[in-house]
Amino acid sequence: MEKEKPMPEFAKLEPSDAEGVARMSALATEIVREHYDPIIGKAQNDYMIAKFQAPEAIRNHLESGADYRFVVEDGREVGYIAFFPRGRALYLSKFYLRREARGRGLGRAMLEFVVGRAEEAGLEAVELNVNRNNPSLEIYRAMGFEIARAEKNAIGGGFFMDDYVCRLDLAKRPRA
Repeated sequence: MEKEKPMPEFAKLEPSDAEGVARMSALATEIVREHYDPIIGKAQNDYMIAKFQAPEAIRNHLESGADYRFVVEDGREVGYIAFFPRGRALYLSKFYLRREARGRGLGRAMLEFVVGRAEEAGLEAVELNVNRNNPSLEIYRAMGFEIARAEKNAIGGGFFMDDYVCRLDLAKRPRA
């Protein structure tokens, strides 16, 4: 009989925790560089890391009401999530795991945590953006997300985010 793996912890990051914000930025940079350099190219990824994953960007996002959580497994920070309410949905703006932590059910545990926050807030869906060329799109689909629309947004520096907006309708979601 296989022993059930304990659920990861979701350690909340506070805007006043400068050391935690620095750790989050370093973790974000590591994961995003490894995952996105091959998808969008190093130049755009460097620009996006500086714009969205730098300590000041994370702190500003926290101060504007975003909830950032370290995903902690066996005492080690292996990923992170960030989310905030937007309309009638909880917008999942960050959903990342280190490469060695993937494929073990942590992504599903992360999503269940976010869905729980959406339900507690009385929201009807979870939404996220995913690059059209990101192989993770199939993982989101397997978790029940549907493509709601495509969008292409200029982010500065001559770069664009060419994404699908994916939506998980909580009323249609099968219950475990």
